[in-house]
Formats: sequence, C-alpha cells, structure tokens
Amino acid sequence: MTKIISILNHKGGVGKTTTSASLAAALSLKDFKVLAIDLDPQANLTQSLGHPTESGNTIYGALRGAYQLPVITHKKNFDIVLSTLDLSAAEIELSSEPGREFILRDLIEPVKNNYDYILIDCPPSLGLLTLNALTASTSVLIPVQAQYLAIQGMTKLFNIIRIVQQRLNKLLELEGIIITQFNKHIILNRDIFSTLQKNFPDKVFSTVIRHNIALAEAPSSGKDIFEYSSKCAGAQDYLQLCEELLKH
Repeated sequence: MTKIISILNHKGGVGKTTTSASLAAALSLKDFKVLAIDLDPQANLTQSLGHPTESGNTIYGALRGAYQLPVITHKKNFDIVLSTLDLSAAEIELSSEPGREFILRDLIEPVKNNYDYILIDCPPSLGLLTLNALTASTSVLIPVQAQYLAIQGMTKLFNIIRIVQQRLNKLLELEGIIITQFNKHIILNRDIFSTLQKNFPDKVFSTVIRHNIALAEAPSSGKDIFEYSSKCAGAQDYLQLCEELLKH
C-alpha cells in the first residue's frame, strides 16, 4: 500500500522543505520508489533540488485541470512534481470549484500505485492547498524547530488535522513530530523536546535533526543532503529518521 505523507507546519523556517527533500532522498537510497510533490507556492523544494520554477508543467496547471499530474524523473527511485510562484493564485482560483478539497487526491490516484511513498511538501499555511494535501494523505509528519515560539501554534494545527479526519479523510493519521535544528547544548532545545514528548507520547520521533550548516548549504547547489555531503551530521540524522519511519 502506498503511504502518502504530508509534511506540514504552518510556521515557516522549521525545516519542512529540508525534511521533504532529505527524507525522500533517504527513502530512494533504500530502494523505495518515491514521489515528492512540491505544493508550496514558494517552490523551495523545486529549487533546492535544482529544477527551474518557470518552465514546463507544474502542480499549478494540474490543479487547474490543464493536464494530469506532471511527474518528472529527478534521479533513480525519486520522481518529483514541480511547483511555481503562480501557485499562489490557486487558493482564490479554486475556491469556487466543486469538491475543491479533493482535487489533489484525484490527481494522485492514477499514479499512486507506482510508488511506495509519496511526500507532499505543504505550504506554511492552513488554506485550501494544505486541505488538499491532508485530504489526499494517509498521514502527517510535523517538523518543529526546538524553540518556544515554534510550538505555540501546535494546538491550531492539531485542530485542523482533527477536522479533516472527521469531515474529509477518516484514514488520516499523525505520523509523528520531528524536532529540527536541535542543539543538545542548549537547555531550551532539550526542554522543548521533553515537553513535546510529554504532551504527545509515542508521537515524537526519537531521532532529532541536529543543527547542521550542510543542510542549509545543500539547496544552493541544487542537491539533496546525501549528494552534497553524505557523511555530515544532517545526512546521518535524516537517514536515521528514515529508518525510524520505516519501523512505524
């Protein structure tokens, strides 16, 4: 059965796109067939993996019904659907479409069985695009920066997930919470980790993503972390996260 995971946090700068790219790459290295969908109008996943945002077919045109899901090959076992800045208009343009929350689900359906994992890099908002991702997914993975303000919106996020479970997608589950940009020498980081473990037992991954400059540098080269620096702490952490995910 294909696992479709929305990688979501409505707060920006928490490592959402880094997690999408790195986890997809790690799964592909383990010989799983992976599709990454860039559903963020900022197109950060598209750009960080070295693809142009202003040419060819993108998720925007597919959502508008111009063509089927435009899957392209990124590398072995790793396909991608590109995004574009034009996607920012989709929230308004699709707002009056019948069944607008199910558009992405219907686009994914014809290709779903070609993959073991489909990862959706969601926008940093809780609008129509995010609702489409949650409706199409089997689970949600939430990256959270180990800082106080980064966890303040968690209640709202969980409320949205619960509403989607009740009204749109009864199969949706919480895959887990992953702590990013973690520094074990900072007391606040350790306290946030402990707080999340206490409040969300069995839902916080034991793997943490350490603060690592290579993770910030890799997108500028158009490479995932394993291509850029396979021995760095960031690569090791995402490989460990992948292994923990597979055990789920």
